Order: sequence, then C-alpha cells, then structure tokens
Amino acid sequence: MRRALVIGGSLGGLIAAHLLRGIGWDATVFERNDEELASRGVGLGTHPQLISILRRAGVAFDETMGIKLRRAVCLDRDGTTLVEQPTSRTMSGWSRLYRALREVLPPQAYRLGQTFTRVEQHDNSVTAIFRDGTREHGDLLVGADGVRSTVRMQFLPKLEPAYAGYLAWRAVLDEAEVPRDVWRELFELYAFCLPEGEQLISYPVPGRDNDTQAGRRAYNIVWYRPANSEKLADMCTDAEGRHHSGGIPPPLIRPDIVARVKADAKALIAPQIAAIFTQARPFFQAIYDLESPQLVFGRVVLVGDAAFVTRPHAGAATTKAALDAAILADSIAHAGDDLDDGLRRFERSQLAFGSAMVALGRAEGLYLSAQLKPRNHRTAEELHRDIGSVLHAHSNRSDQVGGIVAAHGLDTRL
Repeated sequence: MRRALVIGGSLGGLIAAHLLRGIGWDATVFERNDEELASRGVGLGTHPQLISILRRAGVAFDETMGIKLRRAVCLDRDGTTLVEQPTSRTMSGWSRLYRALREVLPPQAYRLGQTFTRVEQHDNSVTAIFRDGTREHGDLLVGADGVRSTVRMQFLPKLEPAYAGYLAWRAVLDEAEVPRDVWRELFELYAFCLPEGEQLISYPVPGRDNDTQAGRRAYNIVWYRPANSEKLADMCTDAEGRHHSGGIPPPLIRPDIVARVKADAKALIAPQIAAIFTQARPFFQAIYDLESPQLVFGRVVLVGDAAFVTRPHAGAATTKAALDAAILADSIAHAGDDLDDGLRRFERSQLAFGSAMVALGRAEGLYLSAQLKPRNHRTAEELHRDIGSVLHAHSNRSDQVGGIVAAHGLDTRL
C-alpha cells in the first residue's frame, strides 16, 4: 500500500488524508501542535463544493452543522437599515468541521507534536524529518501546513505572503451573552457596516460546543481596517516589547490596542454590532495573499494555503483546500501506477484555479488595499463602492465560487 505523509493537521490536511485513504492509500497526518486544534478558529462560510467533499470524506454534513441565513442587511452608523437583500448562505464553524473530520479518522493516522523541518527524496520515495529526530518514510509528501508553510519554504525560499495593506479584527460572543434587544434585531442576519475605508461583516455561527441550536450559538464579527506596515508592526508588538512578525497571539495583544478598537467601534459602526464587539475579546489577523508558481516538487505537493493564500472575502479558503485535496486524490487515482503523471495533472489544474481564487480575493479587497494610497492616486473603483453591489457579491458567493470552479473544469472532475 502506498503511503502519504500529510504535513499539517488543519482542515485541508485532514480532508487530504481522508480522500487519499479513500483511494486506497495509507495517509498519516503530522501536526506540529501538542494539543488538539478543536478550540481554534472561528466562523467560516460553506459552499456546495465543500459540503460535497466533506460528505465524500465521511462527514455526514447536515443542517445541524451550519446556520442558514436568509437576509443580508447593511446598517449605517446609527443602526438604520440602508439596504436589505435576500441571501442564501450557510455559516458554520472551523472547530465544528475540524471535530467532525477528526472523529472519522483513525487515531493512529493523526499525530500531534510533530514539527516538520525538512524532506529528503530518494528516487520514488520521500522521508520527512521532524524536530525531535523522527524520520517517516512514504511515497508522497503533502504540504498542507498553511500560510507560513515550512514545506513550501524548502522549495520556494524566496516566496513570501504579500501583505494586503489591511487587517481583520475578529470577535465572537456567545448567544446567551448578546443583549436581548440586540439579539432580537440582529442575530439572524448577515449584517454589514461600511465605514469610510473599512468593511465589517457579522453573522451567527455554531457556539463554543459546536452547537447550532437556538440559544447555544455565537455571533461572529469580521472588521476589515487599513493599516500600513509600520502600524501593523506596532500592533504586533506585545507589552514586553517583543515583536511577533508571523502574527501576535491574541492573549498578547496590548490592552491599549484593544481599548482603541473598542472605542472606534462605538464611534464608527452600528450600535447593535458595537454592543457585541465591545463585549467580546477581539483579536486581529493581518491579511495576506500568495501565489505559488509551482505545486509539485518531485514527490512533494502543496495544497490549500501552503499553495495559494487567498484573501478571506469569498469565504472560500476551506473550500479551495477541499478542492485541492479532491483533485489531488482524483488525479492520482486516474493515473493508476504512474504517480508522476497524476501529480502533473493535479498541478496543471490547480495552478490555474488557485490563481483565479487569488485574483477574486484581490478584486474584492481592492477598495480596502487602496486606502493606503493618496486619494489622487486612486482609480474611481478604489475611491467609491456601491453598497448594493457589496451585499449582492457576498450574498451570492457560492455562485461566484461555483463559476470559477466550472470555468476551470473542476465540477466535472468531482
């Protein structure tokens, strides 16, 4: 039996392992963290392609795994509804999907505390070397280790994620803690606020126990705000003066930074949403994107965020990782004994698809990135945005993502 070594135990790595096992491979996941990742991550959007691939991976995705939203609204700073549109979005939670994928993977196929350092290749085999000296041998190594991929760094050392010029403040509050008047007005909505030069989206997600029952859910807020590199560097510096270049852990964000953004929330966004944001414990993530010029290096292949980093506006990073995993498994299966041919098929397909998804994210973030330019250097598209168009794009994300999938022929291969 052929063996795949999957580096990275997040959603993309788990899906890849399941689908490779589904075509008869022995796939083992190696995760650098010592503890389960179930408590990590926040809300995420789903798309039909993701749901289909999850079911193929053995996850019985049903209505209890997500929250269906029917209305999208844009609220002004006073909380008045400016625009309302119908929508059809299913919002789930990162930890909900992680737990479901872990539960259907044999325990011995998921190894914690395994920090990958490098890979060696010999003819038609690979050897993964870990920090503790462990060496694991296989026929294929799948790099699914995220934005700061160690696997990618070995083969593309000069390729770095590019900062988009803005960051996302995130906040999640348990449904039971949402003020009742705010709950009645806001909780079931896909809600937007569009302060000048910024963008905020909020929606309900599964609660801390991955529960989607009324009263046990949570409300998720994503607030995009421009920040130049100097400001970002300051925000990523903790109270002890240590700079965290790869992203500051939420508990280390300085109190003055949190106090400032909560004051801004009261001044700039709808009071219903501000009431939730200021009661929560917000944290931020810088927004990056990245395009890999190559995905296959001998018997090593990149998938998910290790291959392409897309901005989060389409809510499709997990869907893209799942599609990478599905096309990888299908390409290998179709090639039979010729693994190299299967990997070439995968690379031809997913290079074009990944670039298209990155382009979508850049187009959606154009207005936000442009905030760091002088106004007289901005295009008309960078200066102005139409509220109705913003809501329509977000409300119809699955159609948009599905169009890219179809344009690259991926729907016919699944």
